[in-house]
Amino acid sequence: MSVARAERLVNLVLCLLSTRQYLSAEKIRGIVPGYSDAPSDEAFFRTFERDKTELRELGIPLEVGRNRVVDTVDGYRIARRDYELGEIDLEPDEAAAVALAVRLWDSPELTGAAHGALLKLRAAGVDVDQAAPTVVESKVRTTEPAFGPLLAAVQAGQAVAFDYRRPSPVELRERVLEPWGVVSWRGRWYVVGHDRDRKAPRCFRLSRIVGEVRKLGKPGTVRRPDDVNLMAFVANTSGEPARSSTASLWVADGRAAGLRRSARVVGQREVDGIAGDVIEIDLNYPDTAAGWIAGYGADVLVLDPEVLAKSVRERLLAAAGGAL
Repeated sequence: MSVARAERLVNLVLCLLSTRQYLSAEKIRGIVPGYSDAPSDEAFFRTFERDKTELRELGIPLEVGRNRVVDTVDGYRIARRDYELGEIDLEPDEAAAVALAVRLWDSPELTGAAHGALLKLRAAGVDVDQAAPTVVESKVRTTEPAFGPLLAAVQAGQAVAFDYRRPSPVELRERVLEPWGVVSWRGRWYVVGHDRDRKAPRCFRLSRIVGEVRKLGKPGTVRRPDDVNLMAFVANTSGEPARSSTASLWVADGRAAGLRRSARVVGQREVDGIAGDVIEIDLNYPDTAAGWIAGYGADVLVLDPEVLAKSVRERLLAAAGGAL
């Protein structure tokens, strides 16, 4: 891939990720650097179609829709929660390599490019997601006072004590914890570890910790068990309902590589004489899945659940009606 094309794709992703609105192809042409150089409308649309296909093959969930009923053309956006990665476990050498790569984002050229892209969006009258950073930033941000001391205790392998407020019944109790890690789950921070009083693994929400986190004992005495998945533990014990579901899809042979990466092949089937695979995929956010699945067009057919299949059909029919 050429440098110019790679930069254009990165700019396109930043543009679609930073807006809540659906952006039409023409609006994208005026915002994203690289498209304005097209010698004709036909050349632009050919390039734009290739870029959309490239993003989908990379597994980026490109959502298609319209902001209002009266709109005559489809627009595009990327849902942030569908785009964000899940939990990644890195070995020490892999983490060191990532830490070195992160330093690249401190480059003035990269931070300036990201800032400029958002300025263009705002200048064009686009509702920019305020949660999107105005500069590319590698630092972890949190307003929880307990975050720093707990993270330091995890890194030092040291037990801690803190006062914890329970919501029901309302009470304040001291907890003594051997912390294994601090993770973010659905916008909230949790510390996971071995509760010495209960003699069992527990997780605690950082926003309910009152006062200071006190260190106990010597560093190096706490070690995280090898078979513990911190994110899965929080998901199963935080008390928040899971929203994930499993969908069954038919995918044409040799198509939708990005979708296949996160799916399981469970069989083969022909649809209208076209050979393909029957796959199962876990959807963390089923309510937004229809938008990016519809982006694969005729290459993907939803078999189950029916509510998802109906939603995808409606989007495809709306897109086909707008193209007439």
